[in-house]
Amino acid sequence: MGAVAAVCTTSAFVPQVIRVARLKSAEDISLATFLVFSAGMAVWTVYGFLIGSIPVILANTVTLILALTIVVLKLSYDRTPRPSTA
Repeated sequence: MGAVAAVCTTSAFVPQVIRVARLKSAEDISLATFLVFSAGMAVWTVYGFLIGSIPVILANTVTLILALTIVVLKLSYDRTPRPSTA
């Protein structure tokens, strides 16, 4: 049950990473949300190490990587000037 939940919640971020990378825009992404979420995933990963749970470590590490990828892309794309459409 836990493994299925981990796969579902972790894989939910893959389409978002693909979309942001494909569009080269993260304008609609909340940086604050993803920073807080990433901090939570980091804490969950540490917790996994403390309790010695490989599934908790793996699921949260992968989710953390995906969330941080979105953060990095957001910071990168937000700094890149976009051509005006006017």
